[in-house]
Amino acid sequence: MDQNIKILIVDDEDRIRRLLKMYLERDGYLIDEADNGEDALELALKNDYSLILLDLMMPKIDGIEVCRELRKVKTTPVIMLTAKGEETNRVQGFEVGTDDYIIKPFSPREVVLRVKALLRRSSNMPVFTSDNSSAKDVVVFTHLTIDNDAHKVIVEGEEVSLTPKEYELLLFLAKSPDKVFDRETLLKSVWQYDFFGDLRTVDTHVKRLREKLSKCSEDAAKMIVTVWGVGYKFEVGQE
Repeated sequence: MDQNIKILIVDDEDRIRRLLKMYLERDGYLIDEADNGEDALELALKNDYSLILLDLMMPKIDGIEVCRELRKVKTTPVIMLTAKGEETNRVQGFEVGTDDYIIKPFSPREVVLRVKALLRRSSNMPVFTSDNSSAKDVVVFTHLTIDNDAHKVIVEGEEVSLTPKEYELLLFLAKSPDKVFDRETLLKSVWQYDFFGDLRTVDTHVKRLREKLSKCSEDAAKMIVTVWGVGYKFEVGQE
């Protein structure tokens, strides 16, 4: 069922690449490999992968720099693999657009489950809708429209390119306008599991969201409101 989904595995350890490839190919995924950041970036820019498993520490170019360069032109979902579990490394990964984070050593089965979960919600997955369907999943505000059927965000007539997690976070907030969510709730609802109290994950994604929306409309960016001491809300009361 997943025979059309191609994944890029990037790690300088051959053993890890072989292990992940074996588990993912069992589920029918097509796999490409790279053992350094330079080759990984070239492949990622040249091909339209459904997802990239990206090691942090690599020769030539590290995973942070690969993700940073990739995000300039593509929103391909990225899961970062690393032996470094400190909060600063996780935050740095999220700041450059990483969608998920897995600490080594890991269970290959967990990686497969994370891959499936991210692909299900990814903007790179095809969306099948009936031509006869009159009900469209579209959220419309004065400055911003989210077409969930097409997985598009339109701000003042211009499409905004978001990573899967940025899109999910925006959609989650927008579907409950004026409701305040704390960071713990957003982590559990958008990321589907806890990040060991790493609440700055939410902050970095909100920051990136605002920056991208503000390029088209400052009014749209201001709709994501910080509620100090609590969390965030999508404010439409002034529309």
